[in-house]
Amino acid sequence: MKLVYVFDAYCGWSYGFAPTLAEVTARHPELPVEVVSGGLFTGPRAVPIREFGYVQGANARIGELTGVVFGPAYERLIADGSFVMDSAAAAHGMAVLRQAAPDRAAALANDVQAAFYRDGLSLSDPRTFLRVAAAAGLDTTEIGAALDGPAARHAAEADFRRAAELGVTAYPTLLAQDGERVAVLAVGRADPDTIDTALERFGAGRSGSTTTRH
Repeated sequence: MKLVYVFDAYCGWSYGFAPTLAEVTARHPELPVEVVSGGLFTGPRAVPIREFGYVQGANARIGELTGVVFGPAYERLIADGSFVMDSAAAAHGMAVLRQAAPDRAAALANDVQAAFYRDGLSLSDPRTFLRVAAAAGLDTTEIGAALDGPAARHAAEADFRRAAELGVTAYPTLLAQDGERVAVLAVGRADPDTIDTALERFGAGRSGSTTTRH
C-alpha cells in the first residue's frame, strides 16, 4: 500500500496542499509516496501568465485557506505578466530530483514549488533545480548531468501518462493504492484528519475483492 500524489509544480493549489501532505506523511511514515507530475500548462496552455486572469484572486484564496506565503519575487512575476509556466519543463526537473532521492520526493516537490511561489525562480531554468538540490544536500554534479540527459524528459512524459491512467483531471490529487485497488483521498484541498479517515476506510477494505478506480 502506498500514497500517490499527483501535482503540478505550477499549480497554486498544489503549493497550498504541501503542509497537508507533510502532515499526512509524518503521520504515516510506513506508507511510501509516489510523486507524479501533471501537465497543467503544456501545449497551448504554456502561455504568458497574464493570460490567466484568475491567478491573483486564486492565490489570495489559497493563502487565506492554507496559510502558504506567496513571496515578493513571485508577485513581481505576476505583475509583469510575461512569464510562461511550462509544466513539461517543471516535470523534467522534478523527475531528476525524484530519481536522486525517491524517498524524499514529496518534500522535494514542496521545495520546487517554494522556489517558484516564494522565490520567483523559473522552473524552466536548470539552475533552479540545482539550487533545490544543493539545499537538500544532493549531488549537484549528478543532478546537472541528469538535467542535460534525455532520461528526465522521458520520465516527465511517463508522469503525464501515469496521471492520465489514474484518471486525474485536477491538481493536486492524493490517492491510496494497494495493488490494483486505487481510491481518491483528496482533490484540491483537505485536512489531514479527513484524509486519515479516508485512509482507514481504504485500509479496512484491503481484504475485499472490489477494485476502485478513479
